[in-house]
Amino acid sequence: MRHRGVDSGGIGGDTLALEPAAETLQSLDPLVLSLLVVAVGGVAVGVWWLVRWLRRPPGVRLCNLLESRDEVAVLLHPNPDPDAMACAMGVAEIASSVDTDATLQFPGEIRHQENRAFRTVLGLELERIEAASELAAEAVVLVDHNTPRGFTGAQIVEPVAVVDHHPGNGTGTEFTDVRSEYGSASTIVAAYFEELDVSPDGDETADEPALSTALATGLLYGIQSDTNHLTRGCSWAEFEACGYLYPGIDEDLLDRIANPQVSDDVLKTKARAITDRRIEGSFAVCDVESVTNVDAISQAADELLQLEGVTAVVVYGEYDGTIHVSGRSRDDRVHMGETLRHAVSDVPMANAGGHARMGGGQIPVDYLEAIETEDGCGRAVFDDRLFEAMSGSRR
Repeated sequence: MRHRGVDSGGIGGDTLALEPAAETLQSLDPLVLSLLVVAVGGVAVGVWWLVRWLRRPPGVRLCNLLESRDEVAVLLHPNPDPDAMACAMGVAEIASSVDTDATLQFPGEIRHQENRAFRTVLGLELERIEAASELAAEAVVLVDHNTPRGFTGAQIVEPVAVVDHHPGNGTGTEFTDVRSEYGSASTIVAAYFEELDVSPDGDETADEPALSTALATGLLYGIQSDTNHLTRGCSWAEFEACGYLYPGIDEDLLDRIANPQVSDDVLKTKARAITDRRIEGSFAVCDVESVTNVDAISQAADELLQLEGVTAVVVYGEYDGTIHVSGRSRDDRVHMGETLRHAVSDVPMANAGGHARMGGGQIPVDYLEAIETEDGCGRAVFDDRLFEAMSGSRR
């Protein structure tokens, strides 16, 4: 009977191959061997910490950034809405938890009754600025927008951090979190608190930090306002964030913010949009002419979209030498941000854009009046452009 031998390529060969290595290790000085083991262990630990550091959640990374600063300016976009204000509140709370002073600042004005109610009911302290020199700190954190705008010197401001959900190319020098698939920026900030293991129930103990009732309420309202009560532009994250925040909210505060009194000029602008609208198919356009409250234009667009048979609307009006444009869509064929961008694409000094369901823009009055075609000029031609853009024939 022939026995199987073990050749040099089998187990015996492996054993022979290991013998020189074993002899080499035995010949090493014990101190050198110990240092080698420590070095290998140190490299392994270093790699583990590096992987862990790179995988830090965004909320932790923002917290670490804020902790490295003595003070920051949390900058909101012009004429801030509840989503922007709630985000600013959240960033300021994270800054406070690491002993960093945060000043909340904004350009423009707060005119919309809902926005004013949000600020008043939640006791939000905001500073209005007109120039970059008035920023409270060199370190600037942008919330709910990704490019500074609306004040003198905005173009030279380089934010250290950006937290936003709008499309755009703006970035922070040290931290950028732009999630354009989300329905609100408040959703992102709520996620930060989850990542930081902050309880939403308002019952703060020595061992477990908790959101204040005002902050939980503000973030929830910020989500609701930007998504039309979770019916427009939502992602799964909005519902998850609302579930997280719900235990800490105050329903009375929500009601007071959601049901403020409406001014006479807003009601008149809404009425004008309804009575003077021009309809073609399922699209509506209205020039509400001169307004005293620019936020009435967007509210009129919301109102006009409620008309039966209307799926997309654009309302525009003049305020302080500028035509302000506001569009709304519940039509899958009409991406409102792109619609408005195409409508003003060749108008000097005009800008427009936004999301699929909501968009806005501004045009200097003189440039709008200068628009000419063979069939007419000015605002009547602009109406035609808007209808063409909504129908997809203007690209």
